[in-house]
Amino acid sequence: MRVLMIAPTSFFNDYGCHVRILEEARALQALGLRVRIVTYYKGRDLPGLEIVRTPPLPWRSHYEVGSSRHKIAFDVYLSATALITALRWRPHLIHAHLHEGALIGTALRALLRTPLIFDFQGSLTGEMIDHRFLNPEGPWYPFMRRLEVWIDRQPDLILTSSIHGARLLIEAFGVRPERVIPFPDAVNTEVFRPPRPEEGPALERLRAQWGIPSERRVVVYLGLLAPYQGTDLLLEAAARVVSSDPQVHFLVMGFPGETTYAARAQALGIGGHVTFTGKVPYEAAPFYLRLGEVAVAPKMSATEGSGKLLNYMATGLPVVAFDTPVSREFLGEAGYYARLGDAESLAAWIRYALQHPEESRERGRRLRARAVAHYSWEAAGRTLLALYEALRAGKLPRRVYASAPRRATTGPEARERAGHEPFLSTPESLKRHPGEHRGWGAR
Repeated sequence: MRVLMIAPTSFFNDYGCHVRILEEARALQALGLRVRIVTYYKGRDLPGLEIVRTPPLPWRSHYEVGSSRHKIAFDVYLSATALITALRWRPHLIHAHLHEGALIGTALRALLRTPLIFDFQGSLTGEMIDHRFLNPEGPWYPFMRRLEVWIDRQPDLILTSSIHGARLLIEAFGVRPERVIPFPDAVNTEVFRPPRPEEGPALERLRAQWGIPSERRVVVYLGLLAPYQGTDLLLEAAARVVSSDPQVHFLVMGFPGETTYAARAQALGIGGHVTFTGKVPYEAAPFYLRLGEVAVAPKMSATEGSGKLLNYMATGLPVVAFDTPVSREFLGEAGYYARLGDAESLAAWIRYALQHPEESRERGRRLRARAVAHYSWEAAGRTLLALYEALRAGKLPRRVYASAPRRATTGPEARERAGHEPFLSTPESLKRHPGEHRGWGAR
């Protein structure tokens, strides 16, 4: 089977949505499918992948992560490149990532009569607001909202990176439940794993390379740096933690703006307790994470997935995250949950995780077991192939995933909390369990 993937981004780059595209392609290739990825002209080529890139824009030699007015031109080029590739290669199925990819894929499906799958990784308008590219009270918001609704209703099948995303599409965007399948991010649990005893000397050398004193306990973060990712709040929480325990060190791995955030750390008086690595190659990320004792995920977005959680889980790290539906979905009862947007709460949970090492290690073991049992790419590849075959046969899956409430009451600020564990249900039962959040602009 030939699968044309449309990736309206600078694939490959070392962060979340790119990792999902990469691992899906590799999982499908391992099952004997041919996958060709059409993407922007910049990005890192990886061995074993068929990548077709657009020509460069004459007036724009670089572009930003996320929303930008220049993406309109990039997507025009991508549309032409995808059309040429599709006419020459004649794919059996189109797998589009992100809303721009789904829009291009809709046009190609009409032309080629080829099934279209949309890989939904968050709300289009939600991301634009997160990146401060769209004002939810401005004149352009209603138009973009209607465009998003229209795009969401075109594909034959939509895969969502979380159960919350599936509920958002059904409840807020009016997508038919039978066309929505939660297909969570996954992780290679053989690559992302806890440290082994023989790796001790190499890990100490890595600590020394980045100037992290050997006696300090390391809190790790891996991902993009941006306000909607919670980077500002992470630094505020770090300042509170370090003020009470100077033996804590924060290893912040990611981009862009690392120089700006390093200056912010200096202004907060914690420059000597925070190390900014900049971009860490995806291949090196597992080893870097093994330096950590606790991992933190302060993402603020209410609609996007959070693949970094799975990397933390597979590494066996206890995880402190803001209390969002996606965090609950992945971490279950083993996560530490801070109040959304509250730096003091985030700091309190980081301190708690560090001050209760036995409990934290046990939670890390539970998270590792959860990742192995439910979030492996090998199993995800088989599921994806089954969906492809059903779609080509003109069939739609009859069942979707919803969530059931759980309770947890440990740690600082202990109180009743609604958690979420996946269970199999019908589309009708999904509607009976309304989501905690309906996304930006939902009514």
